[in-house]
Amino acid sequence: MELRDYWLTVRRRWKLIVACVLLAVAGAGLMTGLATPMYSSTAYIFVSTASDDTSQAAVGNTFATQRVASYVDLVDRRSVAERVSDSLGGEPTPEALQSEVSAAASPETVIFTITATDADALMARDIAQAYAEEMVGLITDIETPDGGLTAPVKASIVDPADVNDAPVSPQPTRNYGLALVLGLLVGVGLAVLRDLLDTSISSSDAIAEVTPAPILGRVNSDTTAVRKTPAESLAEATPWAESFRVMRTNLQYIEIDADSRVFVVSSSLPAEGKSTLSVSLAVTLAQSGQKVALVECDLRRPTLAARLGLDNAAGTTSVLIGRVELDDALQQYADTGLHVLPCGPRPPNPAELLQSHAMELLVKNLRDRYDVVILDAPPLLPVTDAALLAAKADGLIAVVRHGKTTKDQLQHALERVESVGARCLGVVVNLAPAKKKEASGYGYGYGYGYGYGYVDEPAKKPSKAVPVGSPDKAAKKAAKEAAKRRSGGKRSSR
Repeated sequence: MELRDYWLTVRRRWKLIVACVLLAVAGAGLMTGLATPMYSSTAYIFVSTASDDTSQAAVGNTFATQRVASYVDLVDRRSVAERVSDSLGGEPTPEALQSEVSAAASPETVIFTITATDADALMARDIAQAYAEEMVGLITDIETPDGGLTAPVKASIVDPADVNDAPVSPQPTRNYGLALVLGLLVGVGLAVLRDLLDTSISSSDAIAEVTPAPILGRVNSDTTAVRKTPAESLAEATPWAESFRVMRTNLQYIEIDADSRVFVVSSSLPAEGKSTLSVSLAVTLAQSGQKVALVECDLRRPTLAARLGLDNAAGTTSVLIGRVELDDALQQYADTGLHVLPCGPRPPNPAELLQSHAMELLVKNLRDRYDVVILDAPPLLPVTDAALLAAKADGLIAVVRHGKTTKDQLQHALERVESVGARCLGVVVNLAPAKKKEASGYGYGYGYGYGYGYVDEPAKKPSKAVPVGSPDKAAKKAAKEAAKRRSGGKRSSR
C-alpha cells in the first residue's frame, strides 16, 4: 500500500479509528479515576571522607564516589527494612517497605537519594526520613574499623524528607496522552487490516478486477426518495434522480445499432436494491419519451405490483400459460408512459416457466413493441433464472451494493451469466454513501461524472467529453471541430 492508500483507508474507516481512540481515552480515564493517589518524599545524603590533607582530598572524593554505589545497594536489603520498620513501630512491614522505597546515586557526585512512595503523604515523609537516618548510622557502623573511634567515611543528611502534597501518580496528562497515541495506532492498524481483509466492492478498481464491463452509474442511498412513489421522486431535481438520468444517458451507448433493446437487471444476492433500481430506471427512460416495458421476472419474490400500486391478478405467469393476452396483462404506471407487466399468480415452477418457449415468444413480442424492455430478474447466485433470461435478452445489467457485495460474489454471479452464453453489459453501484465525488472511488465507464447538476469528470482530453444531458450538442460541436481539422488539412496539402 502507498501513502495515498493509507490516507484513503483512514478516510473510509475514520469511525473505527475514532472509536478506538475514544475507548483508549475512556480506559485511561477509568484507570486514572480508580487509581489510588500516591505521594512521594525524598531525602538526600552526602558522603564525604574524613581527611584534612588537601593532597588526599581528590583521592578521598573518588573513594567516596565508589562507596556511594554500595550504599545505594544496601537500601534494598531486608535487614535495613526490618530496622526501619522497628523504628516506625512495626508498620509498614519490611516487605511493604522494600516495595515502597528506592535509592539512586546522582552521577559523578557523592550524593545519593532515598525516595519513599505511599498513599499517605505524611507516611511517605516518615519512611524516607527513617531510611535516611538508618543509612547514616549503618554507614558509620560499617565504615568504622574494629577498635577504631572514627570512620574514614562520613554520611550526612543534607536535605531531610519533607511532605509533598502533590501526588506523583496517577498522572492524568501523561495517561491521556499515551491513550491517545495508543488509540490512534491501534485504530489505524485495525483500519488497514480490515481494509486488506475486506473484499467488498467499494471502488471502481474493485469492479475492474472482476469484469471489464463499464460502470453505468452510481446511485446514492436516499431514504427520502424511496419513501415517495417513483413517479414523484424521479420528477424532482435531486442527486438521486439525477443519477438515473446519468444512467439513462450511458445506456444510449449500449447496443446503439439495435432498434430495440432488452436488458435483464439482476444482482448477486437479495437485498441489493435491484428491483428499486429496475423501477427507477424504467420510469426515467419512459420520461424521456421512449416506449418502455418493465416486466416482473422474479416469480419467487415479486415486488413490482406492490411497489407501483398495480393490480397483480394477471401478469407474466398468466401470459406464459396462455390464460391472458399480453395487451390485457400490461398496465400503465401513473402518467409516466411506462407499461408494466407484473408477476400475476405465483407459480409452483418458476424456473420452468422462464426457460419455456413461451418466455422466448414473450421477449420477442415485447422487443417488437417497445424501444427498451427491462426484465427485473431474481438474484443470480441463489437461482439460475436471471442467467437464463440474460441469454434471451441483449445482456445483463449487474447491480452491486456498495460495501456489501464482495468481489467473489460478483465474479461467481457473472460466471453463471457467461456459462449460458450471455454477457454483462455494465455494472451499477447501488446504495453508495452520499459523499464528495473525489472520495467515492467510482468513475463511469463512458466518462460521466456525477454531482448535484452536471459535472464532467476530469479527463486528459476534455474536448471529447460528452456533457451529461446534452449529447446532441456535444456531438454537433465535435463534428464541427472535426470538419475544421479536415478543411485545414486540405488547405495545407494544397
